[in-house]
Amino acid sequence: MPSISEKGRLMPASPIRKLVPFAEEAKRQGRKIYHLNIGQPDIATPQVALDAIRENRLRVVEYSHSAGNESYRRKLADYYRNLGIDVDHTQLIITTGGSEAILFALMSCLNPGDEVIVPEPFYANYNGFAVTAGVKIMPVTSYIDNGFALPPIAEFEKLLTPRTKGIIICNPNNPTGYLYSQEEIEQLGELIKKHDLYLFSDEVYREFCYDGKVHFSAMEIKDAEQNVILIDSVSKRYSACGVRIGALVTKNREIINTAIKFAQARLSPPSFGQIIGEAALDTPAEYFCHVQQEYIERRNLMVSMLNNIDGVLCPMPTGAFYTTARLPVIDADDFSQWLLSDFHYENETVMLAPASGFYSTPGLGKDEVRIAYVLKKEDLEKAIVCLEKALEIYPARKKS
Repeated sequence: MPSISEKGRLMPASPIRKLVPFAEEAKRQGRKIYHLNIGQPDIATPQVALDAIRENRLRVVEYSHSAGNESYRRKLADYYRNLGIDVDHTQLIITTGGSEAILFALMSCLNPGDEVIVPEPFYANYNGFAVTAGVKIMPVTSYIDNGFALPPIAEFEKLLTPRTKGIIICNPNNPTGYLYSQEEIEQLGELIKKHDLYLFSDEVYREFCYDGKVHFSAMEIKDAEQNVILIDSVSKRYSACGVRIGALVTKNREIINTAIKFAQARLSPPSFGQIIGEAALDTPAEYFCHVQQEYIERRNLMVSMLNNIDGVLCPMPTGAFYTTARLPVIDADDFSQWLLSDFHYENETVMLAPASGFYSTPGLGKDEVRIAYVLKKEDLEKAIVCLEKALEIYPARKKS
């Protein structure tokens, strides 16, 4: 029998989806599951985006330009300029989701065996992207006790080797909900300029910033135009995860010229996805005001309820729609599985994402979970009640 590739063996399975079989079995038994495990918002996709598909009159669904439809790229460049990010349509490539943008960026900028430093916990799929590109992730740890703030720059510098070529950040952060401040981003800017590194900045949650805090893009770092690559997506901004449209944005012409070759190899990004993405740029401002207020109310409810549970620590997230919370359990992986296989309260239970899958350092995050507050408040409240009831009877609960 032919053997599987080494890269295939190294490719990690999704830690977010490994509990799916247990959830499916619980549903077969008639239990209702509150899905707090995945960033799939229940917010309606903007009507203007849906109408663009419903009213479409295409006779032939053609290939687009490999970089994406020019009309979309021009309109997207206007969006960035309105944010103070001065780019034109030739400095961005439309991709199949933000995932492809990250892959194109890594494969354009790094060689197999090169290293990237990533603050952990981090979006779990960075591990898969790194394996695909042959890149090694070097984690620098952030901690729940200070809300997962950016680790000191000195900790980044300790990890620098001749193979270090870049840093990846997610701002606001998935899975912690931490919003990096302008000061923190500028500190990273000084580091990448000092050591001539790339900064891959995943900013797909840009619109979700709370408590009067303002998003500061890595593209705004002074004198770092050749070092910064912005990763973006329509998935969360417009609650359109299935559209699979993202973007790679950079002022570094050599990166654009390289990434377009990878884009040409996959021919073009999805046609209907681009139609939705372009139309979504006309989403009225009141849509975002409503969505932000809804997430703030959900966040406040969730954090308050979680911190009222004995032994739970939940920092107040200032961006995105996630939090990483510490539970009074020995092993959150086992607890999350037990919730699905052995527990229910009034025939309902909760699905969580164990945080160990968001860390690269072995052993970290064992008593933490990522919670996505993507459900309406009534369901979110019921879910946290389920979690509290579960912790009261869980056999492997930590002693106070």
